[in-house]
Amino acid sequence: MPTRYRDRIAEICDSQLIATIDTQDRCLLIYPLPEWEKIEAKLMELPAYDAAARRIQRLLLGHATELEIDSAGRVLLSQPLREHALLDKRLVLIGQGKRFELWSEEVWNGQRDAYLEEASKDVGMSDQIKSLVL
Repeated sequence: MPTRYRDRIAEICDSQLIATIDTQDRCLLIYPLPEWEKIEAKLMELPAYDAAARRIQRLLLGHATELEIDSAGRVLLSQPLREHALLDKRLVLIGQGKRFELWSEEVWNGQRDAYLEEASKDVGMSDQIKSLVL
């Protein structure tokens, strides 16, 4: 975990994080424990008879793994998580507001390039996104 985030993570959640898979991309989602608990509660409120809801529950909750940042700023990821995200030695950590995404550098570079290509063509952009001024 980069140094610039460690103090804030320690303050927010005593360095306790939850990692799970992303169901749309080959990356991991990493949440501070209090944020994950909110998501977990929402997932558990989904109707048990809804097949899509059960699938999401099984994937997100089933892969949810507790992480703790050690004194050197490292976290240990389980083999299933590493395999899902195709993680090797070169990683990219992307801040996404109340969570992080952890990507294989190679996968991220390809996805980023695809996003940039789509953005240059306004592919799939709603009027609300198009009106966003940065």
